[in-house]
Amino acid sequence: MSDLTKTTIEDPPEPSNGLTEELRQNQKIYDAYFELEFARALSDQIAGILGKYYFRAKMVGFEDGIDQRNNPDRPLVYISNHSGMSFPWDGMMLCAMFLKLNNYELKNAFRPIVAPMLSMSTLMNPYLVKDFWKRAGAVDATFKNFETMLHYQDANLLVYPEGVPGIAKGFSKRYQLQRFSSSFMYNCIKYKTDAIVLVTVNGEYLHPHSYNFDWLNRLVNKIGIPFFPISWVTFLLPFQPWLFYFAFPAKLTYVRTRRIKPYEMTDKSVEELSRDELQDLAEQCRLQVQEDLDKAVEKYGKEPYSFKEHLSTIFKNFHLFPYTIPQAWTLLFNEFEQAYDESKKTGKPINMRLGRFSTLRIILQHPIVLCYFIPIIGWIPILIKGYRDSKIE
Repeated sequence: MSDLTKTTIEDPPEPSNGLTEELRQNQKIYDAYFELEFARALSDQIAGILGKYYFRAKMVGFEDGIDQRNNPDRPLVYISNHSGMSFPWDGMMLCAMFLKLNNYELKNAFRPIVAPMLSMSTLMNPYLVKDFWKRAGAVDATFKNFETMLHYQDANLLVYPEGVPGIAKGFSKRYQLQRFSSSFMYNCIKYKTDAIVLVTVNGEYLHPHSYNFDWLNRLVNKIGIPFFPISWVTFLLPFQPWLFYFAFPAKLTYVRTRRIKPYEMTDKSVEELSRDELQDLAEQCRLQVQEDLDKAVEKYGKEPYSFKEHLSTIFKNFHLFPYTIPQAWTLLFNEFEQAYDESKKTGKPINMRLGRFSTLRIILQHPIVLCYFIPIIGWIPILIKGYRDSKIE
């Protein structure tokens, strides 16, 4: 079995009731690294440019308002498909867009539970922004963390039941949901909270016609990279390091489809369910999500890029060029990080100065951005910074 399966949420251990002492001690994950203002700034500034002008991301299915919790004491569990064979831009844009949809208030938005490898090294944080994922609200995907977050009152949760195999399944399996972990089913039953389905359409085209090999994935797992896609882009990677974070301009569409009540799918208590029975319930859920995904792809996935719209959007907003194209995202993220840090120190609103001469200014302030365009040698300082203080075992 591929090591990829080890990066998803683990199968549940023996049942425990309520908030145990172990879970209580683990509640430190609520605030470890997390900065709500960072998440808000990311949603407003980065998603305000990339989400609006590059990915043209949109949320569908919330015409009747935001989902309300069926159990006031427990967060809702949003579940979605993972895709793209690329850096997880689909998840980043989803979290940012959903926070904006909730008027930047955390209560009805969600915090994602993600593959631990995203936080093991700075390299897996976009453009080396240290602790990016955790500062934005992400929590490492372990069963203990997941169950601990079910006692979190301040936000809902986002879970990708496929785990890393979902995003790394290869283009030949696009829109084919991989095995669902039973952990979300276990916790939804135990804590009697609903699962809300959000399917992601066009994410499969972030890095199309790319594939993976188990032996190569096992190799890169050792250096803290969840998987390594193979495509024509990969062969250019040594010569242009910025391609490590690259994604095509897929028109990301997130569709809310249904509310699932896992605790009503069985007459047994969670303590009475065997692992096989839990996995069967997870499979029933997977089939429902697959049905919703197929319908959403039929409706919103016929033009995954809409190139005419994409080019029109760039030209209509030419004052933001070059930050609306991937080559300049390293400039954008470095400016964002500096502007956010300045905002924290001064107490003033974040101010990203993206004017006519900002490119030269950002390069002078952050010389490392030049390394993303230097063939082969440019990787040396990127990797040094990317693996400094690494948590890879």
